[in-house]
Amino acid sequence: MRIVLLPCLAATSISMLAVSASYAWADNSPSPPRTNKQAKSRPLHAQGTRKAGSAITSQDEAVAVVGTRETSHGMEQSVTRATMDKFVAGTSPLQILSATTPGVNFASDDPFGLDTWANTFYIRGYSQSQLGITLDGIPLGDAQFINSNGLDINQAIIQNNIGRVDMSQGGGALDVMSVTNLGGALQYYSLDPRDKAGGDISQTFGSNQTYRTYVSAQSGKLNSSGTKFYASYARTDAGKWKGAGDQFEQQANFKIVQPLGRYGKLSGFFNYSEFDQYNYSDLSLEIIQKLGRNVDYFYPNYKAAYQAAEGIYPAGYAKVGDAMDVSYYDGGQDQRNYLSGITSTIDLTSRLHLKTVLYDQQSAGDYEWTNPYVSSPSGAPMIQQVGHTSMTRVGGIGAVQYQIANHSLETGVWYENNGYSWAQRYYNQPLLGEGTPRSATGPYNDPFATAYAMTFNTNSFQYYLEDSYRILKTLRVHAGFKSMLTTTSGGASYNNPVYTGQDTLPSGSLTTASAFLPHVSINWNFLPRNELFFDFAENMRAFTYNTWQSGNAWGVNEMPQNLKPETTFNYEVGYRYNSRFVTGLVNLYHIDYRNRLATITTGSLVNAHNTYINVGNMAIWGADAGVTVRPLPGLEIFNSASYNKSTYGQDVSSGGVNYPISGKQEAGYPQWMYKANVSYRYGNAKVNFNVNYMGKRYISYMNDAAVNGYWLASLSATYIFKTIPHLSQSLNQKAV
Repeated sequence: MRIVLLPCLAATSISMLAVSASYAWADNSPSPPRTNKQAKSRPLHAQGTRKAGSAITSQDEAVAVVGTRETSHGMEQSVTRATMDKFVAGTSPLQILSATTPGVNFASDDPFGLDTWANTFYIRGYSQSQLGITLDGIPLGDAQFINSNGLDINQAIIQNNIGRVDMSQGGGALDVMSVTNLGGALQYYSLDPRDKAGGDISQTFGSNQTYRTYVSAQSGKLNSSGTKFYASYARTDAGKWKGAGDQFEQQANFKIVQPLGRYGKLSGFFNYSEFDQYNYSDLSLEIIQKLGRNVDYFYPNYKAAYQAAEGIYPAGYAKVGDAMDVSYYDGGQDQRNYLSGITSTIDLTSRLHLKTVLYDQQSAGDYEWTNPYVSSPSGAPMIQQVGHTSMTRVGGIGAVQYQIANHSLETGVWYENNGYSWAQRYYNQPLLGEGTPRSATGPYNDPFATAYAMTFNTNSFQYYLEDSYRILKTLRVHAGFKSMLTTTSGGASYNNPVYTGQDTLPSGSLTTASAFLPHVSINWNFLPRNELFFDFAENMRAFTYNTWQSGNAWGVNEMPQNLKPETTFNYEVGYRYNSRFVTGLVNLYHIDYRNRLATITTGSLVNAHNTYINVGNMAIWGADAGVTVRPLPGLEIFNSASYNKSTYGQDVSSGGVNYPISGKQEAGYPQWMYKANVSYRYGNAKVNFNVNYMGKRYISYMNDAAVNGYWLASLSATYIFKTIPHLSQSLNQKAV
């Protein structure tokens, strides 16, 4: 037995030919004059630079791909709407971040990057489930695979409605509410409705029967107070690039903004997403090496799957150690997500500002695969196995900022309650030739057994206090701390030993708490356009939870005792140069990662057995460098390189066996990455060329199994039709 990771190995060379057309129209009638109160209105946190969280409109100008800006918590890199528009419409923002920012790695099994089950996303060795992620201040939690305490950004909002993404690769901002943040934060901000009535239409056609439609209607200002809203809808339907089946997603977003004169604004939104897809088969390195990358589920060939479950395999399958584990009949998933929120930013006085956020999330999902290791009551040698989930998150945030002299003081509090449940049920499959096999995407009716069920309830609390002190015009120091308290209670609520093979399954309670997690940063503009910065932060991650046989304390046969929460100490120093023609950035960082929790996995892909243990400390050293050159109007050339060395600090013992992993490279993250992007814009036409190199990645803690490095290039061209005379005239007449 060896310590291995069993991720879904994402495809490294997915290609899609796509043609995309966009059209936008607006009511060109003059806007009503602003009142004196509206003219004096100022955003919350009015400072020299825009504070994260201020309003984003679709007219905001682009920032260089590696552009950074000074905020109240150190340095951040921003990806704007203009940058996202260079990519194929609907491309995951995680994929765009990976293509345009150093130190970021993203891989997926589909061109849009929508499949959360197969996606992997890293920032400097931290996975998506170890970052702090928010949307308009709302915590999105840990939603990398099966949604248990959060929501993936691809399901939280339509990509077209994202106005900006701020990425912190240091310790992450104190005001990012999260109990998963070990190092780094992603803050997404949605576009505000436009002042003028109009709309947008985008249509994409691609290979493998790919279609994506996006439509949006803008109300414009409805009255003298400035009330405005938009409603938008997106639909994506794409065939799989290998195997049979398709991936379907539809989303609807609604946002309304009510200005409060010179006092601020109130906004509310409701976002819905539906995701139904046939999955790609999980691949082990052995399968790839012996059978190639194009192995997939048998679907729709029920006979081949039936025979394989009986031990009669296709040619070549005998080369693999467990031939039955190569392919199953099918795998699929569906999700329904509802996310709503109300936010307010109010200037109580010229120095005192208040921000509040209230939110609610309701999610449900079904995760299906055909299991050839269990027989159906019908006599068929396999079953349909489905994990049914449901989640309810309710929370609120309140923050106050006070400006006095050269100080900007801010404090805030966050509370959230999360209820999550999972039930694994078995459904009958028909005898060969005596019925229709069940669909991977449902409906799921009449299970013949429930193997087990789990329920969890989590209460999270976080408080922060920070001060940004401008010592000199060119020197600013930021210092603060946060406190966190998270308790999760639950575990197995039902167990059928016939199917689990266990008399009992884990249950209990775990608490993660720290009263003082400090964060300090320094920014020094020692020369015009030249800046040095330093950042230090201590972070802690709450114990995660999910299903049995998954990577968490409740996911193993026996709940581990005396676990310590993961803690990191993040150090970063860097230099930035910014001018009209050149933007450059160099970062050096070190991370002291303590009490790394990990899963030892053995067995087959579908019948994995996990042990959850502390693998000790890790040392992470790395450097990122990027430069953007703008030699001509409309032309932008970006290059970046990244190096990361993440090594385990001690050997691991499990089951009486010692595993010498001390000094081994972290699994899943490459040591070397290179990225280049060239974009040119002339009028309404845009051309973008992007190329990424990802170095070799180990997929075992022992570093005895790895996937090779690869190059991935993409080329896109876009033309935006802002006016179509006859259509524009017709729409304007209807508006009148």
